[in-house]
Amino acid sequence: MKVKVYFHDCCFDGLASAAVFSLFYREKIRESAGFEYEGLAHRAGQLFLDVKFDGDENAIVDFKYSSDRRLTWWFDHHQSAFLSAEDESHFRADRSGRKFHDPTYKSCTKFIAHMARRHFDFDSSRLNELIHWADIIDGAQFPDARSAVELREPAMKLMMVIEGIRNPSRSRKLIEDFQAKSLAGIMALDWVQSAFLPLYERHLKSIDVIRRNADCVKGTVYFDVSDRDDMEGYNKFIPYYLFPEATYSVGVSRSSFRSKISVGSNPWSSRPRTHNLAALCERHGGGGHPVVGAISFAPEDLPEARRIAREIARELRDES
Repeated sequence: MKVKVYFHDCCFDGLASAAVFSLFYREKIRESAGFEYEGLAHRAGQLFLDVKFDGDENAIVDFKYSSDRRLTWWFDHHQSAFLSAEDESHFRADRSGRKFHDPTYKSCTKFIAHMARRHFDFDSSRLNELIHWADIIDGAQFPDARSAVELREPAMKLMMVIEGIRNPSRSRKLIEDFQAKSLAGIMALDWVQSAFLPLYERHLKSIDVIRRNADCVKGTVYFDVSDRDDMEGYNKFIPYYLFPEATYSVGVSRSSFRSKISVGSNPWSSRPRTHNLAALCERHGGGGHPVVGAISFAPEDLPEARRIAREIARELRDES
């Protein structure tokens, strides 16, 4: 029997969610199941247009809901979990007991662990380290910006590898390793070290790139690094590392498959956040969490992404 697990690609919480779900499924649903994994990314247009849902069972974790009849499991913690009101109604009408949503959770990884324990008596304690760090990383629960940017912990280094490798076979291997190894043990693997070192060098350079391209006005950092091909996966805490006085950040970046606006809030700001950033991004076709959101455009729509990013920055600055 094949279980196909679709997860939020290039995201520590996405891969960790796939790992927790897989171990749960193998222990509580079908021990003999085989697993295949496919990463999903936010982009302009139909998110599920080319998703085949070709498993005997199909699961989505840490990503938007699909009303496709072939989807049998779903876990998500984003406020912007539904592409349409019809999708949300479809979810609300589901009686399978295998589809779950709760935006109060900081990470989907912890959400899956809790739901699997509550509804299926699954013991996730062997994955406590993974669950702990997924919750810290996805919930931005670091003690300070230095901890988030200087990457001293194995989990933080793995976060950068996950966000930077863009290699489906490597992502699948990490999902499997998460179920069997410690984070330090995974970080010590030769291929992980080989991937980490150049990504770390790029990370250090990205701090300087953002410093040169950013300005902080009335508590909001704005920067545009879309003229560079190597900045799609920059560390989202760099703006607050460089501008600790900031409450918000708005950034524009570009990759081969999208132009992207990233909107975030400073977890360590002395001023309280007053905007729901998920709702702000939803107005332009994006989404996320109250504290962080994003909007995806087609690559050729970069001018529109820049226009909307400047509009968002003005709105955030006008609250001051």
